[in-house]
Amino acid sequence: MQSAAIPESGFVRLPQILSVYPVSRSTWWAGVKSKRYPQPVKLGPNTTAWRAEDIRALIAQQSVDSRQAA
Repeated sequence: MQSAAIPESGFVRLPQILSVYPVSRSTWWAGVKSKRYPQPVKLGPNTTAWRAEDIRALIAQQSVDSRQAA
């Protein structure tokens, strides 16, 4: 997985996350509900985003986990 498409800081929306973290929308939301994935931030009534730092940490942790499993 590549985190180059995720900025160093700021917020990212779900389509940008799913372009670098290959899961379906329903799997992502189930993971958010179960606290497997980072919790979102409401930026407005119809706008949900995630902290870029949280997504980068998730990708980094996934890389570590996949290396340990190999």
